Amino acid sequence: MTPKPVSKVLIILYYWPPAGGPGVQRWLKFVKYLVKSGIDPTVYTPSNPHYPTLDESLKHDIPSGIEVIKAPIFEPYGLANIFSKSNTDTFSKGIIKEKSRQNALQKLMLFLRGNLFIPDSRMFWIKPSVKRIGKLIKQKDYDAVITTGPPHSLHRIGYHLKKKFDHINWVADFRDPWTNIGYHHQLRLTEGSKQKHLKQEKEVLETSDHIIVTSPSTKIEFESKTDTPVSLITNGYDDNNSEAELDEFFTLSHVGTLLNERNPENLWLAISELIEENENFKMHFELKFAGQVGQNVVESINRHGLKKHSNFLGYLSHEQAQEQMYSSQVLLLIEKDMKQTQAIIPGKLFEYLQARRPILGIGPNDWDVAKLLDNHNAGHSFKYVEKEEIKSYIKECFKAFMKGKLVSNSTNIEIFHRRNLTEDLIRIIESVC
Repeated sequence: MTPKPVSKVLIILYYWPPAGGPGVQRWLKFVKYLVKSGIDPTVYTPSNPHYPTLDESLKHDIPSGIEVIKAPIFEPYGLANIFSKSNTDTFSKGIIKEKSRQNALQKLMLFLRGNLFIPDSRMFWIKPSVKRIGKLIKQKDYDAVITTGPPHSLHRIGYHLKKKFDHINWVADFRDPWTNIGYHHQLRLTEGSKQKHLKQEKEVLETSDHIIVTSPSTKIEFESKTDTPVSLITNGYDDNNSEAELDEFFTLSHVGTLLNERNPENLWLAISELIEENENFKMHFELKFAGQVGQNVVESINRHGLKKHSNFLGYLSHEQAQEQMYSSQVLLLIEKDMKQTQAIIPGKLFEYLQARRPILGIGPNDWDVAKLLDNHNAGHSFKYVEKEEIKSYIKECFKAFMKGKLVSNSTNIEIFHRRNLTEDLIRIIESVC
């Protein structure tokens, strides 16, 4: 049967400009290229969301003339701010302290987040959104409804819509896993709450018409849980005309939020040893961070004597962050060292690829990123324990830098351009229509 041409889609999402960070960019770019493909997308998003970071520059990427429907949302973050605004902002950015460093209020907030707000704190948007979107569905002939999460409450909107309107074609896009996401074990879940999460996840996976994931490992996980078709569409990169010049120093740069649990002690130790052993390295080396850095990480860097070599730039706009990617000598990508993060491929990796600088990854065993870097000859990824291997790779990069020959010979990265990824998305939507 010939797939039905797609003309109109309704996209239910939480992160939309002026939200900053990687969560907004996936669907902002999809919308951009859907319009260029002749498809009419309608965006449904909160009118009063709690965004931990803002980036006004992303508004420029919103295609003119598209319909954006905004509806009010109640979020408990507003109430939590009464007790501790700093803790609320920290949690919403995904920065959770180690259990031994959590105070009583932080423990309580985590318990409430995990056990009262299932699947997450945006759950209060589900019921009013189903009612409002139900009216839209009756008025407009959408070819497909798409939900994207986290927050996974938005998938619950899709679930209830599908139960109410069986004829709609529903695609659920998982930017991250649900019950297998890295921070899930930190939420102090009771056994009953664990079962509620699993039940709601199963209902979404089995009721949707098609599932999209962003990593091979998540694809394998979901295919083991459901017979619903699961497709892989990674994150990607868009056109960039950056003319940033390479840094004069040998810069090792991390762009984006660096959580407390992403603290590679052996990396800092390897750099510290290189500084002690090589005066030339000491004179030329700089460690750069663009984005919020967890206090544990800062303390660890200082403890290894790297404070004088570190430059903390703070949060940057997306455009400024890209400038840092293009100017850096080596790009650093770090993920938590745990089984649940094997499937996480950070969105910034693809912009790292576009910048065509060597990438140094540090993450869990069997990390999907390690395979991707190898497949595209874009750098190397190491386990947390591989101090000598990390040190050797940095030395190799530094030698090439001193000779003016530090380059990336990455191959076939064009498949990650947002335009090509949107073509994959369109094929999936057509398959369910």
